[in-house]
Amino acid sequence: MKLKRKYKNLLVITFLLITAAPSFRPVHAQPTDPEGFHILKKGSSRKFFRYRPGSPVIISGHRGGREMGYPENSLEGFRNVLRQMPAFFEIDPRLTKDSVIVLMHDASLDRTTTAKGNLNEYSYEQLRDVRLRDFSGNPTAFSIPTLEEVIVWSRGRTVVNLDRKDVPPEMIVELVKRLRASGHVMLTVHNGAQAKYYHENLPKAMLSAFVRTMKEYEDIASSGVPWKKMIAYVGPAITTENAELISLLHSRGVRCMISVAPTHDSLPSAEERRKGYLQELARNPDIIETDLPVEVWNIISDKQSSNF
Repeated sequence: MKLKRKYKNLLVITFLLITAAPSFRPVHAQPTDPEGFHILKKGSSRKFFRYRPGSPVIISGHRGGREMGYPENSLEGFRNVLRQMPAFFEIDPRLTKDSVIVLMHDASLDRTTTAKGNLNEYSYEQLRDVRLRDFSGNPTAFSIPTLEEVIVWSRGRTVVNLDRKDVPPEMIVELVKRLRASGHVMLTVHNGAQAKYYHENLPKAMLSAFVRTMKEYEDIASSGVPWKKMIAYVGPAITTENAELISLLHSRGVRCMISVAPTHDSLPSAEERRKGYLQELARNPDIIETDLPVEVWNIISDKQSSNF
């Protein structure tokens, strides 16, 4: 009897020691959901994107991302990224001939699909048999998604940042309201007038504002939109020239985003890209927008692992 009590006490002590010990999540920890990582299960995007000193860098998949076999601006591409890492996505809404909002970066279908001609020359019904190509030009089995499909899918999983293409802002506002999606849809704005319009019509939605210069900062500031509902795109890199601007944005609680899509992403070799990404990471950006989110994520993860 005493022996059993002794073992019982030993088990209790062991349990307490385990639960009291600090827990460490491996850098490459796998998501618990079979669909992949969720960055916004609960709470608002405003809280998620709020700047805090020392916060981990957030990655934005430019046009969703560029992976072999997965087209840009495709649901399958978004899923592929989230299966491997946490991310949000910059995407490109455009209108079909019959005013259905779909995802397509170019006005033309030639580069990214099996069809030819301009998107606005096709009805949505005509696009159903069109297939998307990956970045190497290879046809895939995937079709052009509607913006509504993507917004519905992204709820509870991630944030989608809508770039400005040819869709009237009123249509974007109507869709976001109808889907009650202000909590996980972000809207790109290039000036104060655009920021003010979306703030007045979608007061809970986050904005991704172009703030590359003090002039652009002052224009956005004059809109009256609270800084707490914005992230700021500051250009392709953090430099000595924009350091003061970034410090000012940080003092307003704004995360600053750079884009390596037009620079390091286009380098021919993985080693050249790695050097470029590490160079940018050394300058401590808050958000990195990239065509190659998984590649950048792996470099960040390796860098974190080496610091343990």
